[in-house]
Amino acid sequence: MKPAVFLDRDGTIIREVGYLNRLDRLEFFPWTIDAIRDLHEAGLAVVVVTNQAGVAQGYYDEAFVRSTHALIDERIRAGRARVDGYYYCPHHPRAAVEAYRQVCECRKPAAGMVQAAARDLGLDVARSYVVGDRWGDVELARTAGAHAVLLSSGYATGRELRAEGAATARHVADNLATAAAWIISDLRRTSS
Repeated sequence: MKPAVFLDRDGTIIREVGYLNRLDRLEFFPWTIDAIRDLHEAGLAVVVVTNQAGVAQGYYDEAFVRSTHALIDERIRAGRARVDGYYYCPHHPRAAVEAYRQVCECRKPAAGMVQAAARDLGLDVARSYVVGDRWGDVELARTAGAHAVLLSSGYATGRELRAEGAATARHVADNLATAAAWIISDLRRTSS
C-alpha cells in the first residue's frame, strides 16, 4: 500500500470563487500542476476530496461536478501530471434539495471519502497527508488518521489560520507548492 496526498479542491488546487457553478470561473493556481507532478514523482498517490454542497443547495447538479473534475483532469494531464481519483460529497444536513439533505459519512470532516479512496486505490492512510485551506480539512486528517497540512490560500487567509485547528495541523504552508515540498521532505525523513 502506498501513501497518498488527499487534496481539497477549491482554495487548494483551484482558486476559491464561492460556489463554482460555471466552468469559465475555474482557475488553477500557477503552482498546482507542478506540485501534483512532484508529489507523484515522489511516489505518492494524489486524490481530490471535496465537499460539493452546491449540489445539495441546487446551485448545480452532480453532472456539473463530474464535468468540472473532467476539465481539471484534462488540464492536469496536459501538464504531464496526474490525479489518481476524484471523490466528492453532494450532501448537506440543511440542503435545499431534499434528496441531498442528510448527515452522511462522506462530508468532510467525516472520513468517508478518504476511506473509499483507500479501498479503491490501495492506500496507506496512516502514512498519508490531507491538504486543504479549511479547518474541516485538518479535522478530516485527524478523523481519517492521516497528517494534516493547512494552507494559507483560499479560506485560510485569515480566520482559519487563527482557529484552534491551525494548532493541530502538522504543518502550515503558504500554498500547495510549499506543502508538496514539505510533504516530500517529511515522507523521506520518516521513511529513513
